[in-house]
Amino acid sequence: MSQVNQGSGFHFRALTPDLILDAIESLGVYPETGLLALNSYENRVYQFRCDNGVRYVVKFYRPERWSDEQIQEEHDFSQSLVDEEIPIATPMIIDGRSLHHYQGFRFALFPSIGGRSFEVDNLEQLEATGRFIGRIHQFSQQAKFEHRVVVNPQMLGDESLLWLKESGHVPQSLVVPYFTIVEQVLEKSKEIWFKQPHKQIRLHGDLHPSNILWTPDGPGFVDLDDARTGPAVQDLWMMLTGDRSQRLLQLEILLEAYEEFCEFDTRELTLIEPLRAMRMLHYNAWLSRRWDDPAFPMNFPWYAEEKYWEQQILSFKEQLAVLDEPVLSLIPNY
Repeated sequence: MSQVNQGSGFHFRALTPDLILDAIESLGVYPETGLLALNSYENRVYQFRCDNGVRYVVKFYRPERWSDEQIQEEHDFSQSLVDEEIPIATPMIIDGRSLHHYQGFRFALFPSIGGRSFEVDNLEQLEATGRFIGRIHQFSQQAKFEHRVVVNPQMLGDESLLWLKESGHVPQSLVVPYFTIVEQVLEKSKEIWFKQPHKQIRLHGDLHPSNILWTPDGPGFVDLDDARTGPAVQDLWMMLTGDRSQRLLQLEILLEAYEEFCEFDTRELTLIEPLRAMRMLHYNAWLSRRWDDPAFPMNFPWYAEEKYWEQQILSFKEQLAVLDEPVLSLIPNY
């Protein structure tokens, strides 16, 4: 099943505080505090404390994004990981269901996970995180998603490029230089991608540092909203930051810990820069797709400025050069 309509016609104006509270109370949970909005633009996510002192997070899904089957598959995947004693946020099952409906909205209730920010430059935290990602992938490759989308150049690249060309959001004076460099980057990324066969497994899909909390017991993983099928390296590369020597050290720590539980095909390292390039393009298109949602112009005002697109042209030129650089690799072990 493919992703449902990605159009930007929907907005969350109808999701009023009263409707949110009514939806929560329809589950027999009664908030005692106000609703604290958490950092989410794609969906609407709020933290609160109920009348018995327990803290929860409620998540309202953007209606035009996923089908019920896709959301339920995400929930089932997270629950199966919890059953494997992997610390990942999973929705509560109430009256036999984890996905609930209220006045046209779909939502889920989660126990609140306390923790502080994950530090990618903390090698001990990085090692523990790599170990758990290895455990996730060891389990996830035992079955397949039936409804979630697949990480590939068509979804990340071609569809994003087409949307941007038709959106009118790229300033007219920059249309030619922007799309010229983007098409070159996408062509090079696809060339590398299709030269490197890789195994497709179930993934977290969006495992950047902000989706990892550091708890007294170690890492806690949140936000499986982008769970999808793709190469294992997709769940690793966003934790590599800094210059080449720093990224090599981080990669070594991650993979040594990862391989305690799951073998990693190091040929997938050639996909890191194509994935980065396509994520850059997909991000530009995501902002365009969501621009009719009032939250986006409010929080991303620079998107409508020529300076932003000039910076994007420079970033894509730099990425084109990076695509020609030697692949990040570990010698002699990898």
